Amino acid sequence: MTRSQPVYTVTQINTYIKSVLDGDPRLFGVYIRGEVSNYKKYPSGHHYFSLKDQTGVLRCVMFRSNAARLRFRLESGMKVIAYGKITTFPRDGQYQLYVNALTPDGVGELYVAFEQLKEKLYREGLFSAEHKQPIPRYPSSIALITSSAGAAVHDMIRILGARWPMATIKLLPVRVQGQGAAQELTGAVRYANRWKLADLIIIGRGGGSLEDLWAFNDEQLARAVYDSVIPLVSAVGHEPDVTMIDFVADLRAATPSNGAELAVPDQIELWQHLDQLTLRCCQSITAHLHQKKRDLTRLQQSKALTEPMYSIQERRAFLDHQQRRLIHGLQQRLSVEKTRFASFLAALDALSPLKVLGRGYAFAKNEQGEVVTSVASVELGERLSLRLADGTLGCTVMEQNLFEETEQMRRSHGCEKEII
Repeated sequence: MTRSQPVYTVTQINTYIKSVLDGDPRLFGVYIRGEVSNYKKYPSGHHYFSLKDQTGVLRCVMFRSNAARLRFRLESGMKVIAYGKITTFPRDGQYQLYVNALTPDGVGELYVAFEQLKEKLYREGLFSAEHKQPIPRYPSSIALITSSAGAAVHDMIRILGARWPMATIKLLPVRVQGQGAAQELTGAVRYANRWKLADLIIIGRGGGSLEDLWAFNDEQLARAVYDSVIPLVSAVGHEPDVTMIDFVADLRAATPSNGAELAVPDQIELWQHLDQLTLRCCQSITAHLHQKKRDLTRLQQSKALTEPMYSIQERRAFLDHQQRRLIHGLQQRLSVEKTRFASFLAALDALSPLKVLGRGYAFAKNEQGEVVTSVASVELGERLSLRLADGTLGCTVMEQNLFEETEQMRRSHGCEKEII
């Protein structure tokens, strides 16, 4: 079989296809809209992803040199407009878009980058209110981090001097926009903290576009502001302008002039307040003196000073009165006790054995001094002592007679002792 057509190698075909693609001007600088998918960033710094729409997919690569210029973080699912050229790499034989630049579709890339960084720092807690330091009420020194050529620095110096001339102003001049501005701002914040240059830092500049203020959205600057041990006021742009350090700073001012106003008290207001305090103090002292004078007059007219013995006499009269009350009370108590004592004596007298003896009764005791209560407890011939109302009699038992009732009782209880 003879071949009329030449045979090419794979490399030759891939190289030819590359030359065709590279020679088409329509593919050399093309804008393509699509959704990012399968995004990967390799350690080399190159970005690999695909752009897709409803029906198609295009492979893309963005080399490190071009990716370094991205101001936002690329993510899968993001809608972008890519600019670059379509060509092929002979070794792979697959065509792809070599991306030179990327722009978020419908949103500015700076805005996207701002929102991404804000979300990142928020999640890390750099915006936490617990971390914010109070602004010193009466700062003795203030460090201004701003451009020395702008109108903002002159406004801040003028306002600080008018409101609080006691403070020393230290200017740390830096660039506030353009290449290297963010690094200078970051270095100034860290320098002021390292050498403890002031009691308060004000960082800011006048208004401008988002691009003009972009240095104040730098991540390293935001972290330096967060790490600052010196309280820091952010005074960037006009009132509607918002930068990253506004969220991180201890206090956010709407403008540089407003930052100077918030940083220090107004000496005129303080003097007025001191005048009011002085007046109130004088009025308080005057009222206190008048009260003391009235007290002194009252004391001078008191009987304790005009009649020194009056108080003693009053107390003597009081003692006499108390003594009379005490004597009267004691007498009443004594009368009551006497009456009770008499009643007790009458009761005791009525119960006295002597009263019984006076009516002709007597009681006997044996030789041991024990009272004899029963005939059975006495033996014949035993000596007894009889106690009468007016004396005693010594007796000898000659006979024992037991009452009949007692004998019957003894028998009923089974008593076997025979009584003679």
